[in-house]
Amino acid sequence: MLYPLKFKTIFKDKIWGGEKIKTYLGKDFAPLPNCGETWEISGVKSDVSIIANGPLTGTSLAQLLADQKGELIGKKNYERFGNEFPLLIKFIDANEDLSIQVHPNDELAEKRHGSKGKTEMWYVLQADEGATLISGFNQKLDKETYLKKFNAGELSDILNKEEVKAGDVFFLPAGRVHTIGKGLLIAEIQQTSDITYRIYDFDRVDDQGNKRELHVEEALDAIDYTFYDEYKTKYNDTINEPVALVDCKYFTTNILTYTEDTLRDYSANDSFVIHVCVEGSYILKYGIEELPVQMGDCVLIPATTEKVVLSTNKSFKILESYIG
Repeated sequence: MLYPLKFKTIFKDKIWGGEKIKTYLGKDFAPLPNCGETWEISGVKSDVSIIANGPLTGTSLAQLLADQKGELIGKKNYERFGNEFPLLIKFIDANEDLSIQVHPNDELAEKRHGSKGKTEMWYVLQADEGATLISGFNQKLDKETYLKKFNAGELSDILNKEEVKAGDVFFLPAGRVHTIGKGLLIAEIQQTSDITYRIYDFDRVDDQGNKRELHVEEALDAIDYTFYDEYKTKYNDTINEPVALVDCKYFTTNILTYTEDTLRDYSANDSFVIHVCVEGSYILKYGIEELPVQMGDCVLIPATTEKVVLSTNKSFKILESYIG
């Protein structure tokens, strides 16, 4: 019988990683020297998540999906994605700026890599004073103008840089040039894909003195050169009712900020649901069973679990995601 699942955290040391995964989220990444990312729920073949609670402890997400199919992720989702779990959930700690980068869309990723593209969203858990990120361009341009600026060393002149704070949300469809800036701790929800084209990496070197590979040419056909007036997602963080953040063909995400118990009815979804707890704590009640959830926890609720009660003595804030 399926039930709400937690997984063992997968820790990733990065050249730009820091300490907040441990100091803010309470996740011990020893013996790594730092931690830039945690992969909390992953079906990526090189890093498949392992169940950490209940009778299925030790089972991989890939094996569970192969066994349970639509019972786990929903019948329509299984018809669409098969044995590939469709979402990847991360926490990212940027102790230094990440590379300026872009991800290909489905069509280009399939053509070049036999893979899905990468559309994603960011929720800012914590931001140092003055922390910034880049999302998109700050002016109208085309490929030729972009190349002229890039070759002149003036890439930063055309990028949209925004100062951010905790609670800010950014939706990044495939093709949008972006980077997470120094001093940010972010929850990321994305398509299952690990394809990144690095455009510029600030001439950094690793502990062996080597620069990371760039993908300047590959990025040209992946970039969406469209200029938008607004890149940050606007929403009202209303208490004790769900608030929509993102609704796209890859995932739907709501934010739930609650100071009281609430029933969540997922019976009409035909989808798994993922909770990412970004503040506080609650007890997830399903049938006669209970699962404690606290900040930094991520829970996969199978499609067969149609109703849950979220019970709190104080308050909680979660990102609630599924595929509609």
